[in-house]
Amino acid sequence: MKKIFAKFQYNSPVILTMTLISAIALLLNFITRGWTNLHIFSVYASGWTNPMTYVRLFTHVLGHADYSHFLGNFMYILLLGPIMEEKYGSRLLMEMIAITSVVTGLLQILIFKGALLGASGIVFMLILLSSFANYKKGSIPITLILVAILYLSGQIINAVIHPNDGISQMAHIVGGICGTAFGWVLAKPKEPKKDDAAPTLPAV
Repeated sequence: MKKIFAKFQYNSPVILTMTLISAIALLLNFITRGWTNLHIFSVYASGWTNPMTYVRLFTHVLGHADYSHFLGNFMYILLLGPIMEEKYGSRLLMEMIAITSVVTGLLQILIFKGALLGASGIVFMLILLSSFANYKKGSIPITLILVAILYLSGQIINAVIHPNDGISQMAHIVGGICGTAFGWVLAKPKEPKKDDAAPTLPAV
């Protein structure tokens, strides 16, 4: 039995842990009849003196309205996340997820009404980030252009045509912008430090 379990690999700690916590959050939401989603796993204007306001900036990406909502997001996350975690490392991917979560949460509080929950912003961040997989210095990936046209423009059009469809195109767009920014910055080759430069020999 131990040999069988030893073959299983926790190959993507950040993505698998996020999936597990989100599944638990979904179960808790069902058990509490929506209480946990309202108070823990969604973000909305609740006053800056409320400590939970800051907690929800991070936790709202873990909450989902129902199983179909959860499944729709994590099918993409489980497909793209492990690849990005292997490429950039667990710590860096976790930081990118946290930044995207905070940015979308803050915009929801400051600009929009109502509550926001779900990992769709993270999905779009990963989609755009993955388009930089084969990025080379001095070039613009055509995959990036196509993904931006198909996904981001589609979200903008949906936001205009269906402003009250219950889907936050803002989170999708912001997530895509974050993924593009992360990919662009991280793909740039690092310039050598001055200390690494070859020493200058004194003139004789």
